[in-house]
Amino acid sequence: MSKMRAVQVTRAKGPMELVEREIPQPPSGSVRIQVQACGVCHSDSITKESLFPGIQYPRVPGHEVAGVIDAIGSGVAGWKIGQRVGIGWYGGHCGYCDSCRRGDFVTCQIALQIPGITFDGGYADYMIASAAALALIPESLSPVEVGPLMCAGVTTYNSLRNSGARPGDLVAVLGIGGLGHLGVQFAARMGFRSVAIARGKDKEPLAKTLGAQQYIDSSEQNVAEELQKLGGAKVIIATVTSGKAMSAVVGGLGVNGKLIVLGAADVPLEISALTLIAARRSIVGWPSGTSIDSQDTMAFSAQTGVRSMNEVYPLERAPEAYERMMSGKARFRVVITTGQ
Repeated sequence: MSKMRAVQVTRAKGPMELVEREIPQPPSGSVRIQVQACGVCHSDSITKESLFPGIQYPRVPGHEVAGVIDAIGSGVAGWKIGQRVGIGWYGGHCGYCDSCRRGDFVTCQIALQIPGITFDGGYADYMIASAAALALIPESLSPVEVGPLMCAGVTTYNSLRNSGARPGDLVAVLGIGGLGHLGVQFAARMGFRSVAIARGKDKEPLAKTLGAQQYIDSSEQNVAEELQKLGGAKVIIATVTSGKAMSAVVGGLGVNGKLIVLGAADVPLEISALTLIAARRSIVGWPSGTSIDSQDTMAFSAQTGVRSMNEVYPLERAPEAYERMMSGKARFRVVITTGQ
């Protein structure tokens, strides 16, 4: 078989279309992945809407990939055909910028490689990936379970484990959506006193099921005041896209507390300088992680039972799956499967 199916964005701001392509061969340093599942992430809109400079079209989106190595290029060591692997936001790096020379590959300043943006991603039967981008999948996780862990999962898990919070600290998750429902699970299983923040009392049962010990309804309660009643948060991870909602929680941080921004805010944050100065509070961002971070995320999820809640679509319905994700109505991630 020399042909494969792929769903590509034909041009900047253009439609997604199902096409037939030649099955690619892996160059030196790379492997070919037989894709089994690919999560649909809001960041796929970067490709759809041409929000990243230099995207070459047509382009196949997708950076939440789970599959099997089925061909290996020259110069690849440590991987073999038949291994189950995941590929996330990190797809490779330049190796010579200051960030790379310090080992901080995901902040590569020169040539960060991103599946579905700088090269073809996982909305296809097959894709090519650098061996450096591969993460080994635990036996107990299915391809559909793996997909969302490759971006939403590693972003929430990796930000929390690098946040400085320790077991027993008060950690809050702002938003219970595609990122947040995973963040609540990770926070609870890492041993933090976990608080979920969302709009409406109707979300409280879900928050408690996911592992939150406390729930704050931001539509009826002052979030900052409620967090201070609990002692002030060591960390708040902001998974929403509302800059206003993020701004409203900063006062709920304790001394040396940290707001970690994971969602791309719709408007700038408005923060009182005094609020930051008085208690040494800080605001930082977090950009997912490298392949070993993705592998750690999967290992932790397999061990502790963290799972994404997914809606599943076949590859040929990828445009519909994308629109479902963009509508904000999915509960809570959307995953494409190839049937392989």
